[in-house]
Amino acid sequence: MARICTKCKNEIPDNEELEPVPSSYPCCTKCWGEWKENRVMVINEMRLDMSLKDHRKLLKKHEKIFVGVLTPEGDVADYTNEENRNPEEPPA
Repeated sequence: MARICTKCKNEIPDNEELEPVPSSYPCCTKCWGEWKENRVMVINEMRLDMSLKDHRKLLKKHEKIFVGVLTPEGDVADYTNEENRNPEEPPA
């Protein structure tokens, strides 16, 4: 069964080994690398303290928004409708 990246919508090859967290979405290695870079900016800009549980939850929410499984409003994206599969456009 082919896996499709939730961020870029490209097919993830079966032989591509994903890290545990991005494989749960699934998110390709390229997009996950982009998130790792973006994550540092989110932590710095929002002045998050990773020793605080609420701050870790907020970072996780931004992670899910970045990979396209959550809308910025916090709603779970419904990907059964193909029109909702573009993370750059807000759902109608």
